[in-house]
Amino acid sequence: MQAIDTALIKMDTTHYWVKRDKIVQKIVHNGRTFFDKYERIDEPLTNKIIKDHESGKITVAHSLINKSDKVENIVIDYNGRNTQRFWHRAQLLLREEGFINFTAYESKTPGHLHLYIHKGHTTLQEGYQIAKLLSMKLAQKMPREWKVFPSNDIPKAFNILALPYKVYNKERGASWSRHM
Repeated sequence: MQAIDTALIKMDTTHYWVKRDKIVQKIVHNGRTFFDKYERIDEPLTNKIIKDHESGKITVAHSLINKSDKVENIVIDYNGRNTQRFWHRAQLLLREEGFINFTAYESKTPGHLHLYIHKGHTTLQEGYQIAKLLSMKLAQKMPREWKVFPSNDIPKAFNILALPYKVYNKERGASWSRHM
């Protein structure tokens, strides 16, 4: 993935998460027990680490919530089988809701997408609300084959996402946006 592709995400590079083969910690949240396989590394995320992730040596994730409880992106993690149909439906929905900057990235598993909606400096509570709203509206049109982030149904430390591998498609305030 090119440096320009990751710049679109505006991720917090002060730390990152590495997937381990063992359980790193156990967290109880809202009466549910979560087992974490990602270990937080409090060092800057460098190009070398990203290259190791791209080559498959390690699996690296980034936090969606920054240290001041702000969210830069609302993310839909699509794990279905029909990526073209999902992209088309999501694109129409996001345009209808007034979002003009979003990018879909391919993940490690073929056919799975991470759709980053570039919202910018959004409070955590507003991020939760927007994510739930978009998920509900998308569920009216398609079978539920995704997760949305950030989510208050999981611990804050679980609001992380593996770095994407390459751009699937992107939307950047196209000419149609002036007609809305």
